This record gives sequence, C-alpha cells and structure tokens, in this order.
Amino acid sequence: MIKSVFAAAAALSMSAGAAVAGPYVNVETNAGWAGDDYTGAVTDLHVGYEGELGEDAAWYVQGGPSIVSLDGEEAETEFSGKIGASAALTEKLGAYAELSATTTDGGDFDSLNAGGKLGVKYSF
Repeated sequence: MIKSVFAAAAALSMSAGAAVAGPYVNVETNAGWAGDDYTGAVTDLHVGYEGELGEDAAWYVQGGPSIVSLDGEEAETEFSGKIGASAALTEKLGAYAELSATTTDGGDFDSLNAGGKLGVKYSF
C-alpha cells in the first residue's frame, strides 16, 4: 500500500487559456455505479508537469500510483499516467486531448489498459 500521500493538489485547467509551466500534484478519484449498485473506485495519486505551447496552447504529463478499490475486494495498487494538451480555437472555444494508460495485475507493464479523450469546451 502507498505509505505517503501527496499533500497539495493542482490540476491543469482544460480551458482555452495557456497554463503556467511547472510541476503539480493531482489527486483524483473516479467512482462507478451500475444503477444504484456501487461497483468501486480508482484513486490516482499523480505528480505532473505542465507547460505552454505558444500563446494559446498548453501540454501536461503526469503519472504515479493508482489505488483500485473494487466493491467487496481488497484494494490493489497499479501505476498510471496521462499525457494531454489543450488549445484555444477562438476566444470562447477550446479543444483538448488526453491519452492515458494503467498497469494491470499489480503493476504488470506488459498488459496495459489504455484510453483516450477528445473534447471541446465553449465558454459563454
């Protein structure tokens, strides 16, 4: 089990504006339900770095342990990471993308679960 937990939390804003370069800590929990049945949660304890890509875009990379807590089972620690970017398309419209991966079977890097995210954000 993880013996230390990161104390500060700061996440890269996926807004249209550029980010200030530097390190950060991102602690995030994602929980799931099927109807009213709780299925479990994954808590990421990530350290990352973010920076600007010109005046209207930003990038980030982060990684660290993920605590997988399925309902009725003992928690397991895996490792996960994300890389992403955001860009202003107009003054009110931005786009973002993210790739992520997580180990399986207690840190097995030969079998990764991978995912991707693409989106746009319009600010009123």
